[in-house]
Amino acid sequence: MTSVRNPAVAGLFYPDNPRELHTLVSGYLAAVPTSGAVPKAIIAPHAGYIYSGPIAASAYARIKPARGRITRVVLLGPGHCVGFHGLALSSADCFQTPLGQVTVDQEAVKKISHLPQVHVMDAAHAQEHSLEVHLPFLQEVLGEFSLVPLVVGDAGPEEVGEVLDLLWGGAETLIVVSSDLSHYHDYKTAQKLDRATSQAIEQLRPDDIDYDHACGRNPVNGLLHVARRLGLKAKTIDLRNSGDTAGLHDRVVGYGAYIFE
Repeated sequence: MTSVRNPAVAGLFYPDNPRELHTLVSGYLAAVPTSGAVPKAIIAPHAGYIYSGPIAASAYARIKPARGRITRVVLLGPGHCVGFHGLALSSADCFQTPLGQVTVDQEAVKKISHLPQVHVMDAAHAQEHSLEVHLPFLQEVLGEFSLVPLVVGDAGPEEVGEVLDLLWGGAETLIVVSSDLSHYHDYKTAQKLDRATSQAIEQLRPDDIDYDHACGRNPVNGLLHVARRLGLKAKTIDLRNSGDTAGLHDRVVGYGAYIFE
């Protein structure tokens, strides 16, 4: 019997109606001009779509030309609900969204399940939005693909990097890291903080990114650790906050989209 991880935030962070969701996501993607090579990895935000959807689309639009070529997505995001050490896999066979099911890549899971920092923890996935909100974007741009879903708890760059090394693959594999930026500062302060975080990402400096700079600090820093060793180049392609999209300016959350080539 197939086990399914059902959506936790459909109807809250994004529409639970398939037609409305398709229209919304495809509209975000259509608004982004696409050019350049398909990146190996991206960092994109995970808030409600009215807040961060346009910024996430800036990254995902760059993936569209690889439809049919990218067949596996390694998706890492921070845990907001459960505290734990390491990286948490799900026991589910697939992840459900209003757009359909995404199959978990069990062969890829086997490659990392022996690592001491990797364990199955369904509680970390059950209510977690940081992975879920990326799936409709991935379904729109890629169609069919398999998934390696990892919620990242207290884990250092080397621990996350070891997992990424084993799953890096070739042109068939996309790495997606889920993270927002600063939280609940005024608009100008957030802009200053988020520009500094973006510079740290572009310069592959994980030591300069802390939890108050990016809620996905741990998976972000793991990606930066690997990218620096492999000689990848990071680029900021969108940097905004909730004051630019759907919120007030007195208390905002920052969002950035980054590509790694």
